[in-house]
Amino acid sequence: MSAPMNIGIEGIGVCSAQLQSWERGRDILCGKVNKVDNAASRPTPSLLAPTERRRAQEAVLIAIEVAQQACAMAARDPRELPNVFASAYGDLQVNDYLCATLAREPKDMSPTKFHNSVHNAPAGYWSIATGCMASSTALSAGAATFGAGLLEAALLAHSEACPVLLAAYDIAAVGPLADIVPCQAAFAVGLVLAPPSSRAVARLLLQCEPAAAELAPEADVLHASCRGNPAARSLPLLAALARHTPGTQLLSAGPRLNLRMEIVF
Repeated sequence: MSAPMNIGIEGIGVCSAQLQSWERGRDILCGKVNKVDNAASRPTPSLLAPTERRRAQEAVLIAIEVAQQACAMAARDPRELPNVFASAYGDLQVNDYLCATLAREPKDMSPTKFHNSVHNAPAGYWSIATGCMASSTALSAGAATFGAGLLEAALLAHSEACPVLLAAYDIAAVGPLADIVPCQAAFAVGLVLAPPSSRAVARLLLQCEPAAAELAPEADVLHASCRGNPAARSLPLLAALARHTPGTQLLSAGPRLNLRMEIVF
């Protein structure tokens, strides 16, 4: 087991059909709401210019939305923050379009959709929208993507003694990909992590260990839409933060690596 890292959580963002923001979603995460109406439209993050919002796909929009929410809550300038964008599958809708178009009419390929297919597209949109020139990482670790992203961002915040933005996101698979990719709903979470200070709303004591991780239960109302999304592995942590409940959770951060999180208020 590694030595623990002491990391503060300064900002939180969340975006799904049921959770449009941290402020609106806390009662749901606390289990005080038994029925949730799905959002009727895609998020429209104000940091993106209107032309960029029209061009951006759902994966970009939800990633930018939670990143913007987390930075606003932390009162941190997005231009100054190193960032980690984590997604298990990338933009599944664009990938389905690319495969279908290449198979049928390759000359009809949209250059705009093609450039949205790269895994770091949301990070690129973020740097354009904010003018951020700090380091940026885009990673994927399958079902363990949220844990791997959290570990990467925490290590960066700890080693560089600076605030770091994490945005983890995935969207629902469509077309033939829906038969082989276990992701049924869009979900994204954003966190601003930093060395502990008075800005932090909570602290995480993080340790790596080689053991099987188990997920803590999340609010029943969220099971159907969010259980099948790697980014929604963040729900037990979000629920503990919403309930202001200290405790320890285990989170998969890789095939043979787990992250033990002690939540402190």
